[in-house]
Amino acid sequence: MTGPRSEVTDAKRVVVKVGSSSISGANTGQIAPLVDAIAASHGRGTEVILVSSGAIATGMPYLELDARPNDLATQQAAAAVGQSRLIFRYQESLDRYDIVAGQVLLTAGDLEHPTPRSNAQRAIERMLGLRILPIVNENDTVATHEIRFGDNDRLAALVSELLQADLLVLLSDVDALYTRPPHLPGARRIEHVAWEDDLAGVELGDIGDAGVGTGGAGTKIAAAKLAAASGTAVLFASTTNVADALAGAPTGTWFEAAPQTTPAG
Repeated sequence: MTGPRSEVTDAKRVVVKVGSSSISGANTGQIAPLVDAIAASHGRGTEVILVSSGAIATGMPYLELDARPNDLATQQAAAAVGQSRLIFRYQESLDRYDIVAGQVLLTAGDLEHPTPRSNAQRAIERMLGLRILPIVNENDTVATHEIRFGDNDRLAALVSELLQADLLVLLSDVDALYTRPPHLPGARRIEHVAWEDDLAGVELGDIGDAGVGTGGAGTKIAAAKLAAASGTAVLFASTTNVADALAGAPTGTWFEAAPQTTPAG
């Protein structure tokens, strides 16, 4: 396939978002191939920012929880335990490539107010300049229901906008966007979404199979539209296909970025 996928390998700055169900529990082993793909992009000189869910899901076994807790305090406790272990797992895998990770924890309020927003932007820009891999997550330990992003798809879109990324890659358990949940009869894969397409005919499904995430097709579409509106192209692909996705192979669903107007002058 030729055309827009060349924009993947040409992208200078890429935000990659991975969900809880893709890198926790039985899928913890997917961290290594995810890191392999990110390291390959990093090695080409691409600036990569990883937005990773998974703190609560990673912490759950240590709190002897069989399911994601419903109350905020236990979610915060699980996040506090899980976040350090999650970062350790990433860094342990990144050590194979001599890549250093930097942890960035944000709340929705951080990106809504000028001073913390500017601080976050400056810190991440400096990390990228130092060839450090920023790993961004919502600060679940201090976030409340009232100030949460709601899901890390939205966080990833806002980070893409903040850093003026060329590409946002949204990874999940599903290999592409479909006209209806892919396990249902008649589901058709959508390869390309024009920036003005409202996707009105798409039937949305539920969260991932593992039941530990908070996002689904609806949150990804909303995030893709948010990022695309700010000039960032979006690729929706499966975590298992991340190597192909970051190499520009014809996988997943491509969301076209909205054309940006250039100020006169």
